[in-house]
Amino acid sequence: MSSIFTKIINGEIPSYKIAENEDFYVFLDINPNAKGHTLVVPKKEINKLFDLDEGLYNRLMSYSRKIAKAIEKVIPCERIGMAVIGLEVPHVHVHLIPLQKMEDIQFIKKVKMSPQEFETTAKAIATNL
Repeated sequence: MSSIFTKIINGEIPSYKIAENEDFYVFLDINPNAKGHTLVVPKKEINKLFDLDEGLYNRLMSYSRKIAKAIEKVIPCERIGMAVIGLEVPHVHVHLIPLQKMEDIQFIKKVKMSPQEFETTAKAIATNL
């Protein structure tokens, strides 16, 4: 059965898409820790980060860096945090989270955003790639 991320990548579930290339699909997290919380997901459905072949792993890190730099241009923050946890969805994904303080990366406190805020944020980040 396809993961929720595969369904998003295939257009079966809507998303606030930021970017896409041959290997990855990038979109805003719909339950964000902070405005601009972004997911970078390989199109190939693989459960665990370290099960990616080395080339795909390296491209994931490189592409995540590119996306993080774009987020920094749009979202005022101290830095962009990165987390790869993988317990909630069995499909590799990188969380890129604008941080003001350490607690912002703990997945405890969430930010509410309107659909318009999501759209505006996704377009702003995409424009800065």
